[in-house]
Amino acid sequence: MAALLASVAAGCGAASRPAQQTRTASGGHPHRGAGGHPHRGAGGHPHRGAGAQMTTGDAARGAVGPEGMPLERGPALAPASSTAPGITVDGIRCAPVEQLAYHIHAHLQVFVDGRPRALPAAIGMLGPVAQQTPYGPFYGATRCYYWLHTHASDGVIHIESPTRRIYTLGDFFDEWGQPLSDHRVAGASGPVHAFLNGRPWTRSPRSLPLLAHAAIQLDVGSPVVPFVAVSWAGTQL
Repeated sequence: MAALLASVAAGCGAASRPAQQTRTASGGHPHRGAGGHPHRGAGGHPHRGAGAQMTTGDAARGAVGPEGMPLERGPALAPASSTAPGITVDGIRCAPVEQLAYHIHAHLQVFVDGRPRALPAAIGMLGPVAQQTPYGPFYGATRCYYWLHTHASDGVIHIESPTRRIYTLGDFFDEWGQPLSDHRVAGASGPVHAFLNGRPWTRSPRSLPLLAHAAIQLDVGSPVVPFVAVSWAGTQL
């Protein structure tokens, strides 16, 4: 099991990898660093560098997690277990072998009535298992990974696809099996205000693009929390 989670971490540290490099849900990764564990930064854990620094909104974020990004505070927005049961969703497949030709990361923060809600780990994974680390659990899958998934409860969405494509937040929520609209975000209802990289998003939140290092914020109800910036520095994501 430890080898499985180590192989998952190995595949998630870089912004992109050649198409022939893949990882499997059953373990084994061809690109290990010194000591058999790639991408170790300060603190001795994959992805963890100096740690991401938040410019504002510290109340929404907790201690730095296993990916070097602060964990989100508040109850989970919805359970990760509502992920689709392996069927293709919006053209997105769940497979035991991931092609990492297109590998980027986006961040999602949600507030409901002014209070933070956490994006749970293991969205987009079937048969999730956790590796316990000093910085919190880091999840991998034993059956298959959807191309959009989360490894930790830090708001980071991993976009890992065999081809380059602009995925959207609507794709992610569809794969998760949760509603997303102008008046609904998972189980939370009310007017939805969206931000992308600090700018108000006036179109449907479903159309928000999951771009490299995109910072997305959804506010459901009131008050609307001012945009909370996030830094990717030190995360190796």
